[in-house]
Amino acid sequence: MAFTQLIQRGRDIGWKIIDTIQESDSRHKLTRFLSLVLGAIILILLLIMLWWDNTPTNFEPVNLAREVATEKQQQLVTGYTSTFTLIHITDSLLTKSGGYLSNDVIPPSIWMDNIPNWEFGVLVQIRDFSRALRNDISRSQSQSLEDSDLAVAEPQFNFNSESWLFPPTEREYRKGITALESYLARLSNTEQDDAQFYARADNLAGWLAIVEKRLGSLSQRLSASVGQIRINTDLAGDPDANQSTPAPAELITQTPWTQIDDVFYETRGSAWALIHLLKAVEHDFTDILQKKNALISLRQIIRELEATQEAVWSPIILNGSGFGLIANHSLVMASYISRANAAIIDLRSLLEQG
Repeated sequence: MAFTQLIQRGRDIGWKIIDTIQESDSRHKLTRFLSLVLGAIILILLLIMLWWDNTPTNFEPVNLAREVATEKQQQLVTGYTSTFTLIHITDSLLTKSGGYLSNDVIPPSIWMDNIPNWEFGVLVQIRDFSRALRNDISRSQSQSLEDSDLAVAEPQFNFNSESWLFPPTEREYRKGITALESYLARLSNTEQDDAQFYARADNLAGWLAIVEKRLGSLSQRLSASVGQIRINTDLAGDPDANQSTPAPAELITQTPWTQIDDVFYETRGSAWALIHLLKAVEHDFTDILQKKNALISLRQIIRELEATQEAVWSPIILNGSGFGLIANHSLVMASYISRANAAIIDLRSLLEQG
């Protein structure tokens, strides 16, 4: 009897060992399966991020505007190329690979910051040019009525760039594009004169003054990647000038290391938009530029900005010291932006001369 119980106990122990082994094997298989699924999801998200991490290709504003005008049977009047370029840049912002990412709140776009900063740089130039178009270029004088379509488009582009719902940013920017397209259709209709584009030297100089300030700010932020002790020149040139609150004679400026790549890609986006807008402006303001002997100056600005679009072969934006062993991509970008900014100052001077 004792022998029978011993055999039964041995069988029970054996079955328990077998069950434990099977349970452990099943758990191992489940763990391996879940690991494979998680790895596949991560790989897919990485591939999507690589696909979305691409900016729109460059285009020739004059040639593309001519093709679209022919296709839509519209007249290629003064201002058509500049207005069309503004529309195309905004549309490219919304329809590039991945679409508009700045307001996304789900993976993988929520993990991406380079493209959203690039988008913001483009958006700033869209806002500035649409404002200049509404306030100056489309009006003959300060007492004239503003264009009804441009009065709709300009505030639409100033809508919150990070609103993902109620309403989404894309919807508001689409309304701005629709308003610009309506203005462009009226502008190209030579049988009516209610839409105008005045290619005057003062209008071009006014927009370039805004561009000058934008590039100056970007240049300072890029240069501050390594930190600077800057002399306070806020009140220089005017002995009677005052400011709201006192400031020290020397200022320490440095871009936080977490924002270095943000500033870099914002600058690339801003420069990308400017390249195409300046090429369009070269076409629409060509008579003024030739008369002022400023055409070469404008082309040099475009060439300096085109250098900012060269491929970045490093996987990260490096931030070495100015003369150190490691490159500093921000300082390289700042050199191109500074030269373009200096050329814009000279161009404005030429345009303001009689």
